[in-house]
Amino acid sequence: MAKAGGPETGAGERFAELAAGGEPGTQHDFGGSLDRRPIAEQVANRIMGMIKSGNLRPGDRLPTEQQMGIAFSISRPPLREALKALTLMGVLESRQGGRYTVTDLSPSRLIAPFNVMLSVGDYEVDEHFEARAVVELDIVRMCTLRATPEEKRRIAVLAADGRAFHEDPVAFRLLDIEFHQALDDGAHNRLLSTMAQGLYDVGLDVRRLASTFPGVIETSVGQHIAVADAVLAGDAEAAATAYRRHLEHVRDTTIQAMTALKRQK
Repeated sequence: MAKAGGPETGAGERFAELAAGGEPGTQHDFGGSLDRRPIAEQVANRIMGMIKSGNLRPGDRLPTEQQMGIAFSISRPPLREALKALTLMGVLESRQGGRYTVTDLSPSRLIAPFNVMLSVGDYEVDEHFEARAVVELDIVRMCTLRATPEEKRRIAVLAADGRAFHEDPVAFRLLDIEFHQALDDGAHNRLLSTMAQGLYDVGLDVRRLASTFPGVIETSVGQHIAVADAVLAGDAEAAATAYRRHLEHVRDTTIQAMTALKRQK
């Protein structure tokens, strides 16, 4: 137990001031506000606001639940709901002793819950590939303009090496991962790269089946080469156009694989 007036009490008081919007001696009355969002959502947004403003930084330890409940003028159930939501989002982590700490907020940590949500939820193939197009077409454009000569050569080599794996789905899938990662790396944008990797991982089980269909790998390899040729030529729009054709091919064969799986059930 912390002594009255000790560091634990001081931390709680400082948190209360931040929770009140920076005005010492005031508290938020979430129940009486005109905001009709759930109280837990309001609390989560308030904590996120503290992080965005720099008042809470990676590694900072939050006060106890009791202190936060007092600061926000709410009961523990909605507070715990807010803390749980922020933990699932990768913003907070619970450590020994029950105290919550702000994570390192790295892109890979923050994107992980998004991957899980898409992987275990109801998979919508059109939504998935629409999202991939939004993120990955710009990545390909950036890669064309930003990649070093060495990075571009690696992309070209990986694309051409696919010719050896027309009849080897397992080897091609491993090469495919390397090819797309090379494009992501060439864009030199860590956040977009992390998002692209997360989207790539969604629906992999279905795409594994699709890669065994006749002609699918051969078509993908040809499309990889078309993308790589445009990247090497420095033509960003041609690279994006070639990559869009590739995404459409992957989407269509994914739908075919999903249909085949339904027939097996």
